[in-house]
Amino acid sequence: MGIAESTPDELPSDAEEQLRNGEQQLELSGRRLRRLPSAVCALSRLQKLYVSGTGLRELPEEIEELRELRILALDFNKLERLPDGLCRLPRLTRLYLGGNRLLALPADFAQLQSLRCLWIEGNFLRRFPRPLLRLVALQSLQMGDNRLRALPAELPRMTGLRGLWLYGNRFEEFPPALLRMGRLHILDLDRNRLGGFPDLHPLRALRVFSYDHNPVTGPPRVADTVFLVGEGAVERMAERDEPTPRPPPRRPVRTFEDEEEEDLLIGGGGSRALGPPRAASTPWKQLQDWAPEPVLRG
Repeated sequence: MGIAESTPDELPSDAEEQLRNGEQQLELSGRRLRRLPSAVCALSRLQKLYVSGTGLRELPEEIEELRELRILALDFNKLERLPDGLCRLPRLTRLYLGGNRLLALPADFAQLQSLRCLWIEGNFLRRFPRPLLRLVALQSLQMGDNRLRALPAELPRMTGLRGLWLYGNRFEEFPPALLRMGRLHILDLDRNRLGGFPDLHPLRALRVFSYDHNPVTGPPRVADTVFLVGEGAVERMAERDEPTPRPPPRRPVRTFEDEEEEDLLIGGGGSRALGPPRAASTPWKQLQDWAPEPVLRG
């Protein structure tokens, strides 16, 4: 699809053709858009909207009119804030906000109670957004490459969380709240400033722990079922009952509760391939061997 310039209020010329097949999906990625065309917000039956890498600087409040929207991709733009209207999308399950200029999330973000997957990597977050603590059904949270130094003590309120990516932040100590996240399957703390770890056996559901590129002298203490990625990981796994350490399985060792849960954790679930993964921009940067095909999203 070529890059095209659109006027602020009209739909792109190929929009009608995109919507004709009945899938209620609109792809605007790669076009030059400083703001979302107002005509898009009139598509009340739209379920999937992709506006990645367009140079988008703002969203209209009228985006709340997209009441049927399930997937919204706004990554790799120039957004500095989100309108309150975005927080009033009752069916939104996946939201991609990575690679913008966000310093915070709106207080009303907690209204997105259907949200299961949130990617907000590569922004300017210095503090964990407290509205997220009320999203108890959120399963996959991607917060890599921000500026976080601590996590709130209330983090265990997020009882649905199964995958948490915190690579490329500024943690100097292992956040105590993580030790009470007993349902996590995947935890990524690559590229922080951690000098050591507590005993991670309390994380009984943990299956993958990545801690590479931290100033640690050895791996943490974890259950033998945990696959480690980092300094000393190969040696530690070789000491287990297995004669040689095994690579990550093509699919997780433990069967997820349902296909949707697994799908959300790996960021897949559809036929829209993003192409080659960007460095440190996808939760699968350390787990790509799990996926038999290129990483998919939406």
